[in-house]
Amino acid sequence: MADSSKGKKKKTTDDATGGDAPKDWNPRIVGFLCNWCSYTGADLAGVSRLQYTPEFIPIRVMCSGSVDVAYILKALLEGADGVLIGGCHLGDCHYLNGNYKARRRVAVVKEVMEGVGLDPRRLHLEWISASESGKFAKTVSTFDETLRQLGPNPLAKERLL
Repeated sequence: MADSSKGKKKKTTDDATGGDAPKDWNPRIVGFLCNWCSYTGADLAGVSRLQYTPEFIPIRVMCSGSVDVAYILKALLEGADGVLIGGCHLGDCHYLNGNYKARRRVAVVKEVMEGVGLDPRRLHLEWISASESGKFAKTVSTFDETLRQLGPNPLAKERLL
C-alpha cells in the first residue's frame, strides 16, 4: 500500500496563518553576525548606504559557532519574526571550525522548529565575508520578503523586540 502523504508538505502553524498580517506590519529580524566577517560586511553596507529593512536588529558575536540554540529560540519567542545568522565562509573561520558548528546547529534547530509547527524558513544561515556588503544587503532584503510571505511569528509571546 502506497503512502498517500508522501511528497506532501507537512502543514505548519505558519502555513495555517497564511501570511495574514496587518497592513502596517514589518517583519523584525534578529541577526547574529560574526565579528570578523558578517558584522564587518553589515558595517560596510551601512557606510556604502545600501538599502535594507530598518527592522533588522544586528547582534555582534565573536563567531557564528557561538550562537547557542537558546539565543535563537529566545529571539523567536520574544517577538522576532525571523533570525539570520551570518558567518565567515566555510574554511575561513577565524576560530577554525566555528562556521561548521553553526551549520550543524542550524540544521538541528530547523528540525525542532518543524516539530513545534514553526516554519524553518524563519531561520536563515548565510556566509558573508567582510567585503560582501552587497550580498549582506541582498540577504537581509530577501529574508525580509520571505518573512512577509509567512506573516507574523505565530509563536511569539508578544512583540518585545
